[in-house]
Amino acid sequence: MNAVLNNLEPLPATLNAPAQEPGRRRHIGDYLLDSARLECFNQLLTQLDQQRQALDPDQIASAARQLVDRPGPGNMPSCIQQRMRRAAAIDLMSVDQGWTPANDAIGPAGLVIDYVRSSYKLIPDALPQIGRLDDAIVIDAAWPLLVEEVRCYLDYCRVRQIEAALRNCRSQEFGFGREDWELARRAEVAWINHCRAVGTRSYLSAGSSASNFRVH
Repeated sequence: MNAVLNNLEPLPATLNAPAQEPGRRRHIGDYLLDSARLECFNQLLTQLDQQRQALDPDQIASAARQLVDRPGPGNMPSCIQQRMRRAAAIDLMSVDQGWTPANDAIGPAGLVIDYVRSSYKLIPDALPQIGRLDDAIVIDAAWPLLVEEVRCYLDYCRVRQIEAALRNCRSQEFGFGREDWELARRAEVAWINHCRAVGTRSYLSAGSSASNFRVH
C-alpha cells in the first residue's frame, strides 16, 4: 500500500519548467515526437488538470534523455515504475466488481486507464527504458483527483482480506462491497479507540487511593 501511495521519486524537473520556444529537441533516441499526438496528449492533461501548462517537444525529449542517463532496476527508471504501480491500482479499482468508485473518480480513472492501454500514444511503449514516460506524466496529472479514492480502495482490499480470513474463505467467495467496508472500518476505528481508552483508564474509582491495595 505504501509503495503505491508514498515515497515517489520525482519525474525530471524539466517537465514542470516553463516551455522554451522554439524547442530544440524533438527526438527521443531515433523516435520523432509527433505534433498531432502531442496536441492530443496536452488536451488530455488539461482534462485532468486545468492548471497544467502544455508541454512542448523539447521538454519531453529532455526529460527522456535525463531518465536514460539514470536508469533504475529493471527495464525502466524507478520513477516510472512507481507510477505504473499507481496505474495498476487504479485499474484494479476500476474493474473490481465489489467496489463502487465515487462518482468524481470514475471519469479521471477511465481517462488514465484508456491512455495506458491505448495504442495511439505520444511515446511508443516499446521504446527502451522511457516508453512509459508519457503514461507516468498522465498518472501524475490525474493523481490529485484519485489519491483519496485509491487510498479507500486499498484499505477496502485490506479489510476484505481480514473478513475473508474470518470466514475461512477467499475474498471472491462472499459479498463485500463499499457499504460493508464502511461499516467494518467504522467498527475497526471504534475498537481501536476503545482499546486506547482502556489503556489510559484507571482501575481505581474516584477518591480511591493506591495505598488501599496490597500485593501478598
